[in-house]
Amino acid sequence: MKPFLNGAAAMAMALALTACGGDSSDSGNNDAGGNDGGGTPPAELGAVRIGLLPDTQGGGDNVSMHPMKAVLDKEQELGVDIVIPVGDLTDHGTTREFAQWTSVAESYRDAGIEFLPLMGNHEDSYAYSVEWIENMKHYIPEDAVHMNGAQYLNYYVMRGNVMIFLLKYYNLPVAFDWIKQEVTAHEGEFDHLVIASHDGLIGAKYGETREMIVEGVEGDNHLMNQWDDIRAFFSKHDVLWVQGHEHMYQRSVIQAPIWVDPTSWTREDGNYRLPQYTQIMSGNASYKGYEFRYGERELVQRIVSQKMNTLNNGSNAYDVNASVLTFDGDRVDYQSWYTEHTIGANEDGEKELADPQWKLLDRFSRTKNRCERIVYPTSIPEDTRPVMYLDSQYISNDCYAHDGSVARMVGGINDTFNRVESRTRDMEVMPGYSRAGTVTELARLAYQFLFQLNESWTPNLNAENRVVPNASDDAVLDIPETTIDLKEDVTMSWQDAGADTASDVLIVSGTQNQTGTFSSAYGAAKDLEADAGLPGSQPDGTTKQPHTLPATASKDWDLATAVSDAYGLTFDAPQGTDPAAVTLGWRTEDGWRAVTPAECVVEQPFDSAYLNSAPTRPATCADQPLVGFDADHGHRWWVVMQRDAELALIDR
Repeated sequence: MKPFLNGAAAMAMALALTACGGDSSDSGNNDAGGNDGGGTPPAELGAVRIGLLPDTQGGGDNVSMHPMKAVLDKEQELGVDIVIPVGDLTDHGTTREFAQWTSVAESYRDAGIEFLPLMGNHEDSYAYSVEWIENMKHYIPEDAVHMNGAQYLNYYVMRGNVMIFLLKYYNLPVAFDWIKQEVTAHEGEFDHLVIASHDGLIGAKYGETREMIVEGVEGDNHLMNQWDDIRAFFSKHDVLWVQGHEHMYQRSVIQAPIWVDPTSWTREDGNYRLPQYTQIMSGNASYKGYEFRYGERELVQRIVSQKMNTLNNGSNAYDVNASVLTFDGDRVDYQSWYTEHTIGANEDGEKELADPQWKLLDRFSRTKNRCERIVYPTSIPEDTRPVMYLDSQYISNDCYAHDGSVARMVGGINDTFNRVESRTRDMEVMPGYSRAGTVTELARLAYQFLFQLNESWTPNLNAENRVVPNASDDAVLDIPETTIDLKEDVTMSWQDAGADTASDVLIVSGTQNQTGTFSSAYGAAKDLEADAGLPGSQPDGTTKQPHTLPATASKDWDLATAVSDAYGLTFDAPQGTDPAAVTLGWRTEDGWRAVTPAECVVEQPFDSAYLNSAPTRPATCADQPLVGFDADHGHRWWVVMQRDAELALIDR
């Protein structure tokens, strides 16, 4: 393995590299060959670990080498097999920048990490195919299958049981039919579908829906005609969409239309999943940060995690983000880490990134057989709670395991949540050019594709009016700044029993991801308990008020400090289980153990009052988790928790 050049030595080496690398490319075709010296795919994998490398523009024909190295170091430490650079590797697509980028990447590649690069708008605008292909063909793997007419730009690989598509910036509408064709051709060969591109359907600052449909050009209907089909297909195949472009971190779920593909789920498929897919904006690894523009697209989007840092308007740093997806069987575990820095150019030196202090920002664990619900915060105005699905309770339907076990969330309130702000932005009508000829038509498109119209039967929790005509320009539509309370994507997933369990394993995820943080649109820290939201941020036009958090809320971005709100969960044993032989257990760092000692188990049904006050137990049980056994409902255990957990019945 080549020694790794870091700091000033790596920078000096990179700046000295000026020649184009690589051989001239062949035309190739839509098969695994024709890659002319591409990267070598890894040997057959068990678990597949994919790291995400956000945008690495450094400005002034430079790559942001210090954040890039910090991310790759962290992901290497976490054991990734693959890294997806999500576009905008460079600022201007120059030979100098590609030389810098590869001077950092090559040692990780030589150490066995595979890179799956994709083209961002900065490469598309400046380098396009010449510099891109000359430099990236040595990283794109030899077994990649390329889309006809878009070789090295749109391609996919199979790694273990994961099918991974890499798409050039703005190419989702162009590549969608090809994606469907290839997914159908490989049906049954994969459990997970990852699609990576530089941007996505729904953005924070950007987003193809806003740019191609709402503000789109008249007659350009390619994305609009596929809008419903794309979301339905992504939901049906449980797509994980990963992207860059936004220079901030965000995870959200994007809703799909159930009417497009009514065969997308049957009872035989397992538990009912919500018609949605997961979108991950991978964050930042550059020397610039973007503020949160436009806010949540409430019609189709629920934001569950958001963090930005701009070193501007009260923000004191930039963020660097390192995220890893781990696929093992039908299970996926996700972790996203962040650290902060004040580096503005390579010449500033490593500064804080010489010894980065990484903190866990976001996470989830789930399997294909899962139940899920969106849990809203308690800030919902009281009179809107009965409307639609706007519910802040931890409650669910029965969730069935393959062995006959049944779990159910039975109580709890989401009183610990994060809050963020957006800034005012506008959209413009250009008669004779834009799809909308008037501001009224533009508002219709905005409400048809992005924002929730605020009516009593369809309340918008972020504002009374999400779009309004500009007071001084009749060609401009304003999207006013607002305050947004994040939601929780709570899942209960099932895994088959292991050697150490007497039942299938229940994975509860999503209850412990928010701590009561509040940040401005630029990333400046605010206080959820003291600071009011922006004017007009409630559905009735009033302002979101400060919220009193539970004592367990840390108001810290580091999830090591996170404690969920108390919730109750029941676990019914499969038929034939001897309740005297088993107890409710959970997985710990030291393996499976009983959630609570046998003498502390309460022999009575669950009562929602236990969320606030435990029933009488022996004095030695005061510090033990609250677990009960309900013989009146068959073989039912119940537990009160304040954390995500993996639960199963284990031998006594």
